[in-house]
Amino acid sequence: MAGTQASNHLIKDKSSIPWKKLLVPGVVMLVFWGVAMWGFLASGSAQPLVMFGYIGSSLGLGLGLYAVLPKQKKPIGRRLTLFMVGGFLFIFAVLMGVENTQIEGFFFGLLTGVIQMAVIHYFIAKIIGPVLFGRLYCGWACWTVMVLDLLPFKRPSGRLPGRWGWLRYLHFTLSLSLVLVLFFVFDYTNGAAGRTAVVWFLIGNLAYYALGIGLAYALKDNRAFCKYACPVSVPLKITTRLSLMKIGGQTEKCNDCGACVKTCPMDIRIPEYILNGQRVLSTECSLCQTCITVCARDALKLSFGFDLGGKDFLRERAPKLPSKAMSAAD
Repeated sequence: MAGTQASNHLIKDKSSIPWKKLLVPGVVMLVFWGVAMWGFLASGSAQPLVMFGYIGSSLGLGLGLYAVLPKQKKPIGRRLTLFMVGGFLFIFAVLMGVENTQIEGFFFGLLTGVIQMAVIHYFIAKIIGPVLFGRLYCGWACWTVMVLDLLPFKRPSGRLPGRWGWLRYLHFTLSLSLVLVLFFVFDYTNGAAGRTAVVWFLIGNLAYYALGIGLAYALKDNRAFCKYACPVSVPLKITTRLSLMKIGGQTEKCNDCGACVKTCPMDIRIPEYILNGQRVLSTECSLCQTCITVCARDALKLSFGFDLGGKDFLRERAPKLPSKAMSAAD
């Protein structure tokens, strides 16, 4: 029922009504500018206006380019937005905010009552934003993905068999535990803002990049860090369940060719949702829209609707056969 209701709200891609292509970019941009104006009026500071206005405009531009460019050039829109937003947030944290916007900085901000960029950023991008736009931040604005997407392993061969995703929950728990110990045991309160916080932020990001690049080359998968180690995905998987915007599809157009599955950076088995009359309910979806781009039958579109996510159909790697078994198979 929910899937049918959502499919009725598919954003159709017809050149005769080009404004519909820009519906999602326009909504996203307006929401961010609304937050920017609210922050400006509430605080009297121009910082929220600059930060969220810029992010909203960048997302609107990138999503708009993705919507109107021909299929071969659509990824330009996402790459542009990743660098515009990811690079801006990185520079803003170091040079303008002088603070730690790693997840530990968010925890420190909550504990110390310092409502800095990290707290506002996590509240908007990881709590409120995903209820409206899912994991759009992961696909279009993350400064870690900004670098990882430059690596050569763009077509993963599936997830590691088993539940390796528990590692990100461990990472989240260790990050939270570290902050709690430092705060309550050692009375350390400089993890949110200041020079020490910036050093924490820079070292933490270097560690993320090193781990992300190492995992990518080890597993030949650009998004291995996102799937197995990113602590930010833990809260995102909760709030994204309620997302109004998801990938929707037309069952009658889908022939289960598998092109979307092979190119999905998060290894989601998309046709299993579409052929069942549902939208893509996986909380792993980063709304990168690669599946929409590669679908030869234009069966997939962004859509708005009301349905509860959380059902993850994920493609796993085929287990490697022992050398003797491979010889026998040959």
